[in-house]
Formats: sequence, C-alpha cells, structure tokens
Amino acid sequence: MKIAISGKGGVGKTTLAALLIKYFRDQGKKVLAVDADPDANLALALGVPDPENITPICMMKELVAERTESQPGKMGGFFKLNPKVDDIPENYSRQLDGIKLIVMGGVKTGGSGCICPESVLLRTLITHMVLLRDEVVVMDMEAGIEHLGRATARGVNKLIVVVEPGRRSLETAQQVRKLAQDLGLQKVAVVANKVRRPEDLEFIKEHLQGLPLLGYLPFDERIIDADLKARPPYETNPGLLEQAKEIAAQL
Repeated sequence: MKIAISGKGGVGKTTLAALLIKYFRDQGKKVLAVDADPDANLALALGVPDPENITPICMMKELVAERTESQPGKMGGFFKLNPKVDDIPENYSRQLDGIKLIVMGGVKTGGSGCICPESVLLRTLITHMVLLRDEVVVMDMEAGIEHLGRATARGVNKLIVVVEPGRRSLETAQQVRKLAQDLGLQKVAVVANKVRRPEDLEFIKEHLQGLPLLGYLPFDERIIDADLKARPPYETNPGLLEQAKEIAAQL
C-alpha cells in the first residue's frame, strides 16, 4: 500500500498521516513514513525525539554530491540523473517503534521544473520508495504533488486530499486532482478534517464534485494540545485511531 496525502496548508495532512502510520503499524505492517513537505513536522506528530535535529535528505550536501556526482554549491554542470538511492531508507531514516521516518525536505526555487542534483535525488528516492519497497509507504506531501513523477504516480494506490469546511480548501482539492490526472493518477479521494457539526460534513459533500469521501476527523482541541506538547495526536485522543481505522478500511 502506497499512500500520498496532500491538501492546503493547515488542513491537517500531517495529523491524518500520523494516524494512518500508527494504524498500519498496529496491524503489524512494516511502515515507511515519508515527510515530503518542505515545512516538515511529521516527526513531531509521530513523537520522534528531538525532531529539530533531523537533517532533511536534500540538505545532506555530501550525500547529494556523492550520489549525483555533482559539486556542492555550484550551479549548472553535469550530474547523474539516476543516482543510487536504495540504501537511503535504511541508512538515513529515523526509526521509532518499528516505523522508519525519512524527511525529504524541499528544493526552493524561483520557477518550476527545477532540474538540480537535490531535486533529482528526491524524485529518484520517491520513485524507489513507491515502486520498489515492500512496506506500507505513507507520504505527507505539500499542497501540490511536485515530488511525484508520471511513473511514480501510477504506483500510488491512493492520493488522499485532506479538506476542511471552506471553499478555498475544496478548491485546492480540485487543483490537486487536476495535477494528479495530468500525471495519470486517477485514484484520488478526500478525507474531511476539523468537522464540528453535521452541516460542515454536508457542505463538504456538496462541493466534492465527484471526489469520493473516505471519512472524516472531528474538530478536537486535544489535537492542538498534542501539537503544543510535541506529542502524537492519538496520545491525547486515542479515539482518533478508530476514525483512522474506518478511513483505512476504505482504501
């Protein structure tokens, strides 16, 4: 099972990712958790100690240079487009309770379509994890799906877009669906978050425009408390795992 989770910033992508990771691990699955959001905080949501000391893959200059045969700090030039990455999940991940966490980081550029050693390494690594690993892979993505190439997208079993009650969030879901379709990824679904009342859920259902709804997570102050205490959301509210179970059953 290979799952990518996307959505507008602040909607709760990381909360859902942490819940699904915990659920699959409790089922006895080998789980590879991938933080592919440049604003990385999946480690915090999983309760990984000292997450501030995790160096994202794209910031490992010596590793990038070695694998892509490039020169650190230099623009342009030649570099390898198919770097070796198969050992990275084992050797450069943080492990906790049977979960391997790998933090990708992001390549910040002024334009689109960046082809640089860092982006090549990240894309190749994502492709490896999606197409060649035998674990459950849960990827916490940014609002877009820039890390996914066409071949990689076809290997994703489900792209989940997290939405909250609000038109901007639902518009983002449609934008993500279009990006996914451009890559040939048709398996797109929605999870609603921060649902306070039945009317919120009805609003979301009315504006999905054909996207299937896998389930929802209620608004809960305890999730905010968990974030403030740097603890996983399922520790302050164990009932969330039941919601995750219902969502996972739809996958």
